[in-house]
Amino acid sequence: MTSLQVEKNDDGKAAGPSAETSGEGYQRGLGARQIQMIAIGGAIGTGLFLGAGKAISKAGPSLILAYAIAGLVIFFIMRALGELLMYRPVSGSFAEYAREFIGPFAGFVTGWTYWLFWVVTGITEVTAAATYMTYWWDIPQWLSALVFTIILYGANLISVKLFGEIEFWFSMVKVTAILGMILICAGVLTIGFSDAGDTASVSMLWDQGGFFPKGLGGTLMTLQIVMFAFLAVELVGVTAGESKDPKTVLPKAINTVPWRIAVFYVGALIMILSVVPWTVFSDGVSPFVKAFEQMGLGVGAAIVNFVVLTAALSSCNSGMYSTGRMLRDLALNGQGPKIFTRLSARGIPLIGTTFSAALMMFGVWINYQWPGEAFNYVVSFATISGMWAWIMILCSQLRFRRAVARGELPESSFKAPGAPFTSWFALGFIGLVIVLMGIDSTARNALYCAPLWALILVVSYRVLKARNPHIGERAQAGDKA
Repeated sequence: MTSLQVEKNDDGKAAGPSAETSGEGYQRGLGARQIQMIAIGGAIGTGLFLGAGKAISKAGPSLILAYAIAGLVIFFIMRALGELLMYRPVSGSFAEYAREFIGPFAGFVTGWTYWLFWVVTGITEVTAAATYMTYWWDIPQWLSALVFTIILYGANLISVKLFGEIEFWFSMVKVTAILGMILICAGVLTIGFSDAGDTASVSMLWDQGGFFPKGLGGTLMTLQIVMFAFLAVELVGVTAGESKDPKTVLPKAINTVPWRIAVFYVGALIMILSVVPWTVFSDGVSPFVKAFEQMGLGVGAAIVNFVVLTAALSSCNSGMYSTGRMLRDLALNGQGPKIFTRLSARGIPLIGTTFSAALMMFGVWINYQWPGEAFNYVVSFATISGMWAWIMILCSQLRFRRAVARGELPESSFKAPGAPFTSWFALGFIGLVIVLMGIDSTARNALYCAPLWALILVVSYRVLKARNPHIGERAQAGDKA
């Protein structure tokens, strides 16, 4: 246990402090409707709308199996997170749990790594959104990126409720697009309309070179792309400190993970690959756009471009939200500049959000100057840094369970089924993905960056530790800026 103060239950067991008593100071402005859509939208992004094209070309129909297995692992991770959230729902989420159950340094690394993950993701997504705008208008890319960044930054400073509302509608657009594609493909299969009606059949899943046309190895090498598509699903944990009723809303949101993956990933891919041969898909082309083109529905390209635009803006919006909260959590525990602890009158971490947004603006300039290389490595870097958060969630849950077994803490009201075996399985799967990234020459660059980032964190932590021996101890900061 850290220096966090805990309460005692009637039976004498320690109980983790609630968000209300941990000095967070946030406003609980996120309702059930918004939390549910944030949870749904968090698992749907450009990784599906764009990245799946490359994955299909590498694995063929067997990509469906890759998404199904990886989706099961994501469910194990989310149930582990849910068990911790019901123990203590705080905005610091997995960084706070890593700090409490593994140690201050683990919390330090997790908080700063997750912050960097969202800064890098925000940089690429807002720049990508600017490129999508050129589909309709011939305007400078930097201008669109600037406007989008300012709008999302301003929205995040108004209130957490507005953030939740923006995410709600972004998610609605993505969900509607996928359901629409599934229904259109179902119509092609059953009624036979469109240019693909004569050839569409479920048998296309195994008639075009078999279900594993590139072999099992080809399927395994897509796991990095698959896991990247699921990044941000853990964002619902960061909203815990600002949810109106976290004990009720968060378990419901987490339990929707299986059907979200079944419908939006597995279901959508089954329908698309039953209508269009997997051989027509390629890297850099959205499978949704290609499917519309093959069916002779050209208007679909414009629709998908709008959907991908909203997906990119949604990711950047989430980055603005989470970076400010993560910086404040680090500052409250003495692991970041104290100035980040300040909240605005509306309960917004103003300085942390502003600092992160400023870095995103700098990244827009970098992408404008060197657009090619910046995008080539972001998927790999985002995947490795995002998976670190998942590793910490699983390790923290395992430590939490040991504390419960020793009688030091009460059991969570939302126990993960099958744990600890499911948690160990998930950790093993993530380890496999990291090994495969090392084999992939493109993804390997991210692994080269990891030691450098680790060195920066180790040096920074030792400097902070020398200046403040109590680093990792949460301050009761309710300051207003």
